[in-house]
Amino acid sequence: MIIPKIKTVYSDSEQGKKAAEIISCEIEKRTGIKPVFGENADIAFNLSDSFGRDEYEISLNDNKFIFMASGIRGFIYAIGMFLRKTEYRGNEIFLAEEICGKYTPYMSIRGHQLGYRTLSNTYDAWTPDDYYSYVKDLMYFGCNVFEHTVFDDTPENRNSLMKQSELDLINKCAEKVNELGVDISFWYPNDEKELSESVNDRVKFFECVPHADFYFPPGGDPGEFEAAEFIDRTVAVSRAIKRVNPGIKVYPSAQAPHNAEAWGDEFIKKMKDLPKEIDGVVTGPNCAMPLHDLRKRLPLDYPIRLYPDITHNVRCEYPVHFDRDDWHYSLAATLSREAINPRPAEYRTVHRMTRQYIIGSVSYSEGINDDVNKMVWSDMDFFPDADLTDTLSDYARLFFYGADIQKAVSGILGLEKNWEGDPAENPHIENTLKFFEDMLDERPELSENVRFLMLLFRAKCDMLVKMRRKKELKTIKAAKRELSNLNLERAEKLLKTPLGEEYDKIRRDISAIGEALFSKAGIQLDTEHYSANSWERGATLDTIDNPVTDKAWLINRIEYAKTLDESERGIFIHKLLNRNRTDKNEYYYSFAENSFTELGVPQDAGFYMDFQGDRPHINNGTIPMSMLKVFDHYSFKMKTGGLTNKKGYNLILNIKPRYNEKVTEFKIAINGKTLYKGCQYGGERDTEWENTLSAPGFECRVYHIPDDFIINGCIELEITEPVVGIMISEIFIKAIPHNYCRADVPRDFSSD
Repeated sequence: MIIPKIKTVYSDSEQGKKAAEIISCEIEKRTGIKPVFGENADIAFNLSDSFGRDEYEISLNDNKFIFMASGIRGFIYAIGMFLRKTEYRGNEIFLAEEICGKYTPYMSIRGHQLGYRTLSNTYDAWTPDDYYSYVKDLMYFGCNVFEHTVFDDTPENRNSLMKQSELDLINKCAEKVNELGVDISFWYPNDEKELSESVNDRVKFFECVPHADFYFPPGGDPGEFEAAEFIDRTVAVSRAIKRVNPGIKVYPSAQAPHNAEAWGDEFIKKMKDLPKEIDGVVTGPNCAMPLHDLRKRLPLDYPIRLYPDITHNVRCEYPVHFDRDDWHYSLAATLSREAINPRPAEYRTVHRMTRQYIIGSVSYSEGINDDVNKMVWSDMDFFPDADLTDTLSDYARLFFYGADIQKAVSGILGLEKNWEGDPAENPHIENTLKFFEDMLDERPELSENVRFLMLLFRAKCDMLVKMRRKKELKTIKAAKRELSNLNLERAEKLLKTPLGEEYDKIRRDISAIGEALFSKAGIQLDTEHYSANSWERGATLDTIDNPVTDKAWLINRIEYAKTLDESERGIFIHKLLNRNRTDKNEYYYSFAENSFTELGVPQDAGFYMDFQGDRPHINNGTIPMSMLKVFDHYSFKMKTGGLTNKKGYNLILNIKPRYNEKVTEFKIAINGKTLYKGCQYGGERDTEWENTLSAPGFECRVYHIPDDFIINGCIELEITEPVVGIMISEIFIKAIPHNYCRADVPRDFSSD
């Protein structure tokens, strides 16, 4: 539908005039012509006290739009809806779909945390104007809460990017976002001070803050108080700050710093006393209990606000493919914890899983690497059944105006599909990059668009990983043939073959885009040049060159082999080439190389994958890829069959030890029979294997399996430890003797 040019805007209220100025500036960006303020306008903003703060209505009379709301907040939502549904082609404006009607949000709390602190990969470089602009963008998708993180604002806790004190920034931001009508929440951790001093600090803080709607003290992460003391302190602080600001709502979180079950029980016990000083409860990462249990046990007097982690990819609440935890190690190693990470489909699943229990959410975010996720999440908070393609189309129309909407949507969805399976086998990666490259060819001005550059950066990173992995796997195959003939020098030369000019060009492009993102938006993609807090905090340029195959490890092991005498060298190379091989009557499992489905048994909820591959001090050629993922939980289960060797078997565990003298019930059972029970970790150490075929910091433990433990070739393995759990990277069940350790057994590597 073609709509008339927007030449004039009007309102007879101050809030409406502010909204008129906002939409005029947005239309000027898209058309080059700024609508003027005047009566008989093409867009009019009318106040109505019959609307809630978050409601708005759009109507169209005689080709003139009327936006109705109770104030500026509702007007901005209406502006957002208009901008999301209009396309600009030359001198014409098109309405993509009907937008008239009254809108009321599903969730009452719809926000995001934008913390000014060094841990952020973006926000610490921002000015109040940057915050204002970004909060306004979020509001176009229905956001109504901006959360600030309070930190220990001393010189040693700032970095070179932070040009003003925390309190100055808060006050200037509050002044700015007050103009938008958005609520402000403060994430403010407890400290170890005496209660009176801690209360006094918070009173002084809130006396200095002109606008505060929510106070969120986390129970943990950070925080070390037991639940009873945490609630008592929260009540004391609440009483004091509500004397300063009677309207502030206090939402402590049920995040457990340690011993989650006991901490959670005590938390619920205290909350059943119904302390009136507490208005609701937050739940998020490191939760004391699952959301369903929290809602079932917590008195209904207290609403629950979710604190979803939509910014991280590994070692987090919702790792990539959280339901199966199978993000390929090569992507996790190179893109790490805070890469640019559009995951709209996966977070739609999380939203659907959680929305029945809560009144809304304020997401955890450390930068704009999760920009798409924020907009998608806010849209679902407002319209829970929003079509994902519609939301992404809105994103493209709003931020990439004039560009091909379908290519943008396909590109964003493609970035999520790029992370499915082994990148070497993923057919989406080239197509995804082409969508963005075509968009740039068609609209060169997108080279100045930060959101577009972020998506292009990620697409090129994915392509780089795929190219490197494919080339290296081919090289490794050829090098192994040479190693099988003990041609160490030729194998090493093959492994060190350059990756080629096409690869080098993409790598240069990635660096150039990283520089542009820093200069345009303060996104910190490395530690050396752009002041990222650490390699783990979105510094993709620091991790993108990490190993994605065993190439570096094989070079390392070849260098080791050169130190051995000729007879030892042949034996070692044979063991190296056959490290993960098993006969059909044996078993091997790697958490990095194999899927959870292959274990034959679902794991108990709450396990954690301690990913090693993005850690520069670990993934530097000293660890094989098969050890990059470490399963961490209080229990582990698996089933297998086909164990027919008449001379018996050994169970071999590659463990990442975590010693604790309180552990006395480390238990391994096979088919219900106890193989080992006692202190950590039992069995026999295979130190030779640890020193030559494993990685620093791991232990190889060997346990002999009695013949009567195996039932018709089948075993059901269960490992339990209730205090600190167990961390495992690999499991072997090897026949006795295991032929692959012998140098006289020939092997054909032509199919490797």
